[in-house]
Amino acid sequence: MTFCPSAAMTPDPNNWFAVQLRPNMRLIAERNLTRQGFTSFAPARLETFRRRGRLKTEARPLFPGYLFVQFDPQTARWQAINATRGVSRLITDGRLNPTPMPADFMSGLLDRCDPNGLLQTPDHLNPGDHVRILSGPFAGLVSRIEHLDQQERLHLLLQIMGRQVQTILPTKSVGRIVRPEPV
Repeated sequence: MTFCPSAAMTPDPNNWFAVQLRPNMRLIAERNLTRQGFTSFAPARLETFRRRGRLKTEARPLFPGYLFVQFDPQTARWQAINATRGVSRLITDGRLNPTPMPADFMSGLLDRCDPNGLLQTPDHLNPGDHVRILSGPFAGLVSRIEHLDQQERLHLLLQIMGRQVQTILPTKSVGRIVRPEPV
């Protein structure tokens, strides 16, 4: 089950914990955690890749091998999470207490995802921002925005095979990244 921010329960960014999954068992873990009364959240993003010579776009986990579970460690029977089918372990501290995710990280992540848990591109892209191309034939490349046009398209300058190539992409096919400032 994917977390839905518009559900009756208000997402509290203070009560989210990371769970490590067994390989290829995300859906089974989500279903079993839901049966136990836990809310789970597995954010995803659209990625484009080649399969049999064709480009294919599909939702892929933002954090492969992990998902987030919401519970109150004072009242919930969180120890049951480690025995849940599909779960490898709940991430804990040195004293085996659940380690909560930082509240500002979770609130930012929840705000950037749609009701299906799909990561949305930021609306505030500006010339000079560095972006990673998420879909299309240039998926995975990092570039800098040269300028934006009236149709909400980005003009990027890519380094391909030692040459600079200009391309135009829709804003939904990129994700903004933060580059450290040179010292």
